[in-house]
Amino acid sequence: MVEALVTAGVAVASAGVVYVMAAARVVKQYERGVVFRLGRLKSSVRGPGLTLIVPFVDRLRKVNLQIVTMPVPAQDGITRDNVTVRVDAVIYFKVVDAADAVVQVEDYRFAVSQMAQTSLRSIIGKSDLDDLLSNREKLNQGLELMIDSPAIGWGVQIDRVEIKDVSLPETMKRSMARQAEADRERRARVINADAELQASKKLAEAAGVMSEQPAALQLRLLQTVVAVAAEKNSTLVLPFPVELLRFLERAQQPLPPAEPGPAEAKTGQD
Repeated sequence: MVEALVTAGVAVASAGVVYVMAAARVVKQYERGVVFRLGRLKSSVRGPGLTLIVPFVDRLRKVNLQIVTMPVPAQDGITRDNVTVRVDAVIYFKVVDAADAVVQVEDYRFAVSQMAQTSLRSIIGKSDLDDLLSNREKLNQGLELMIDSPAIGWGVQIDRVEIKDVSLPETMKRSMARQAEADRERRARVINADAELQASKKLAEAAGVMSEQPAALQLRLLQTVVAVAAEKNSTLVLPFPVELLRFLERAQQPLPPAEPGPAEAKTGQD
């Protein structure tokens, strides 16, 4: 009798151990467990830790709640200003409702990926090339809104969408390089013209001052000679002022004879 009881106890204990081993599940901290009992969704979502299910009756599906980084394959498209581009992006999303992520969509990762590709092509067609190159923050927000709208019903939240790279045809790159070069040349010419205008105004003011004082012109000439003479490998050509030549000509002319005064004329008559 005792042996039978011991045997029964051992059998029950073994069955209990087997049942616990078959029913025990471990849900990690970043996961949630969705239980289906005979194909019907249980309302309660299992949290992290050890949980038990009914073997052969319940089926536990674990859903990862971590942020998923998914690259969006490069998409070819034509912008609104008829430029062919190739754009790729990256999307960050996470599951916020484990039950909806399992029930509402067959594969939420594949669904988000396809929605991201479709939205990216749509954004390319609605945008200009300048917006794709310089106004990406606004495009990222619009792309995030387009993907997040249907993803809410799947229990998925879009955290961020970033456009990574915009590839242009070689002909367009050369055209943009020529445009940038022409723009820089235009700005250089405008700056040179403005400098010439300012210099001409200053020269006009200096000429007005020198016209009032002719000696200032001679002093400026001597300063220029000193500046040029500092370069020993140059030939110095000294201009000779015309006023100085006229002064020398007048100095070389003989003085006219002096006319006799009244006293000398009277002496001659005597």
